[in-house]
Amino acid sequence: MHKLLPIAIALMFSGLAQAKPPAFTGQDYSGVYDCTGIDAHEGKYKGTVTLALNKTQSTGQYGAYDFKLEVPGFGVYPGEAAADGDRLAIHFALNQPGSQDHGTGIATVGKNRQGRLSFRKYYYEPEYKGGNYGTEECVKK
Repeated sequence: MHKLLPIAIALMFSGLAQAKPPAFTGQDYSGVYDCTGIDAHEGKYKGTVTLALNKTQSTGQYGAYDFKLEVPGFGVYPGEAAADGDRLAIHFALNQPGSQDHGTGIATVGKNRQGRLSFRKYYYEPEYKGGNYGTEECVKK
């Protein structure tokens, strides 16, 4: 009996290791969005957000995205987003070393009055100019 116990345990764990995670069932928010924002330090701005679903890292209701914000006159802010239903957690950082222009945002996805997919994001930047925050409204092209 004691000799069979290690074999039984090994078989149990090998079955767990082979279990496939559930397929992504959430809504795919991939696309290009026109954005307008208000930054506490910089004021009003316009930009473009690109979201691209990473299918291999998305499972069930949870979506994993590559995120990129492009703001003329400021630069490109690559990052990532994680979705849970209609909520997005977003991390971004200006691609200029030493800028301290990086932060975290939270967004709610829905449809605007014209029925187009959109999201509203609040973001926080702990180091940019002593601390910063802002909001963005983005509408899918």
